[in-house]
Amino acid sequence: MTDLTFLYQLAVIFGVAVVVVLVLARIGLPSIAGMLMAGVLMGPNGLGLISNLHQVEVLAEVGVVLLLFTIGLEVSLERLRRIWRLVAIGGGVQVTLTVLATAGLAVALGRPFNQGLFFGFLLALSSTAIVLRALSERDEMSAPHGRLILGTLIFQDLCVVPMMVVVPMLPGENFSALALAIALGKATVTIVVVVGVALLVVPVILKVVAAERKRDLFVLTVLLICIGTAWLTSLAGLSLALGAFLAGMVLAGSGYSHQAMSDVLPFRDAFTSLFFISVGMLLDLRILLEHPVLVSALFLGTLIGKFLIATVAGLVMRFPLRVALLTGVGLAQVGEFSFVLGKVGEKVGLFTPDETRLFLTVAVLTMLVTPLLVRLGPHFAAGMSKLNPLERALGTTGADEEEGDRLALTDHVIIAGFGLGGRMLAGALKSIGIPYVVLELNPGTVNQYRAAGEPIYYGDVTSPEVLGHMNWFKAREIVLMISDPQAARRSISAVRHFAPSVHITVRTRYFDELAELKKLGATDVVVEEFENAVELMARVLRRAGTPRNVIAARIMDSREESREELVRPLTIPRQRLEHHADLLRDVKVDSYLVGEQDWAVNRSCSDLDLRQATAAAVVALRRDGKIIANPPPEEKLVIGDIIYLIGEQPAVTAAMELLRTGTAPKAEA
Repeated sequence: MTDLTFLYQLAVIFGVAVVVVLVLARIGLPSIAGMLMAGVLMGPNGLGLISNLHQVEVLAEVGVVLLLFTIGLEVSLERLRRIWRLVAIGGGVQVTLTVLATAGLAVALGRPFNQGLFFGFLLALSSTAIVLRALSERDEMSAPHGRLILGTLIFQDLCVVPMMVVVPMLPGENFSALALAIALGKATVTIVVVVGVALLVVPVILKVVAAERKRDLFVLTVLLICIGTAWLTSLAGLSLALGAFLAGMVLAGSGYSHQAMSDVLPFRDAFTSLFFISVGMLLDLRILLEHPVLVSALFLGTLIGKFLIATVAGLVMRFPLRVALLTGVGLAQVGEFSFVLGKVGEKVGLFTPDETRLFLTVAVLTMLVTPLLVRLGPHFAAGMSKLNPLERALGTTGADEEEGDRLALTDHVIIAGFGLGGRMLAGALKSIGIPYVVLELNPGTVNQYRAAGEPIYYGDVTSPEVLGHMNWFKAREIVLMISDPQAARRSISAVRHFAPSVHITVRTRYFDELAELKKLGATDVVVEEFENAVELMARVLRRAGTPRNVIAARIMDSREESREELVRPLTIPRQRLEHHADLLRDVKVDSYLVGEQDWAVNRSCSDLDLRQATAAAVVALRRDGKIIANPPPEEKLVIGDIIYLIGEQPAVTAAMELLRTGTAPKAEA
């Protein structure tokens, strides 16, 4: 009879996980913390409900592979090119400082340098799975600290390759810089070959498969690309997860990434949940009971040390202290790839079995508290970010420079965030002569647009000091177009506390956030979710031939039903004539350029009497690049005017002849 033990274990795993996650969710803790706690309860060091941990670890590794594949789908080669500074500089500083600090401390405590270097590798990595999941749940992936964390994690994941190559060499007597360079060269060549072949082969395969329009075939192909690439990189001595990450990056550059993401997400969520649970199972409570002081010291030392180093990396990147602190909080834990490196180190003698158990316990504890730290991080960073002298000492503040020009500003608009929306608003304000200044946290964006003449400054809009440099007491309005919802809330509170009369307009993504933002003091809130729905409804109704006044009434009803103030003018997409092709089949709109010899020169629209003479009508004219809609009867035509005529084809043709010669055959109505 078939052995159903493993199926029973899966049922237990998911059953306990559902209960624990549900209970913790009721008290406000994220699902990741619940999965980790469920693993602690079920594991061999807890209640012992799971006997075969190896099978769970195998499925968990599949979860890590799928997770890195989906991360690769979101980090295309093009996007990697755009954030290369965050990846190379931010990640490079964090990894280098962590490795050097750990190795130096190990040597000071009497450990050999090669073992200290190995410890540095273990602590340099952070948990991609836990951190990105936590940031995603809080909608902070696009926030400045979210981008910096993502760039650092990408660099760490790429560093796994040379680390996996170097660790087996560390105990050997022949370890040298030359041997290291050769090993890294082989790893680099392997990555280049894998990516190159994938770029050539994957698009062709997906094009052929997509042409069949069979979803099950497409899903199988995507999984084949993910697992197949991971397996090929493992044959070259690299990690499975790195191969999956490379496959995702290649696929992200094709036109199939969104469908691939949609198809893989259910698999990823299920297997990644197993990963979090399996991590919890590694926690050995006996180690904690036997060596409480040592475990506590290593736990706090790891968290504090990694936090400080990652914060310094953020400051080196010229991010404000608040962003750097949030980055430090997000990267303070030990990563899942550290477990893989730890197993390799134990095999080659860099770790004893007892040291492995101690390390796993400390690592799991850092992971266990990460969701809670990420949640508390904004409150901690908000308080600590008042230490502006530290920012100025490290050269991270740009808003307090060149103060003279801004002190003269009055009745101006302060724009926080210079993405697409910020640039559009700035362009509109410039065109009508309203002064404005911009605050932006991306140093590259600041440098680029400062060179182009924009009044843009590097600074954190949550800081009252920075806003003070923008002369906010005399501003007519502050517009928050930032991607960090927590930062938007703190900005509203700060502005409303110190400048209660300033108009605050804020953009938010979800309708559920409207009431809270209003309560904090926002004057106008533009909800992307709601405005997109209104725009979509208006367009669909307009294409269906619904009269404009009916659409307007439906929009007003929707706003009243949603209890949202009408924060922007009613907009309904214009209806094109082709939408009424059956009714206006014979109607034609055409244009005529008034020339020097034309009869119409210096004659008014009433003199032309086009409607009576030809049955055509003038609906508009263009003069000096400006449109005059429905020109008045006394408006005289001048050379260079473009006249827009409407009517049936014979009538329009007759009108053009009249404009040219002064006579035209009578057109039939």
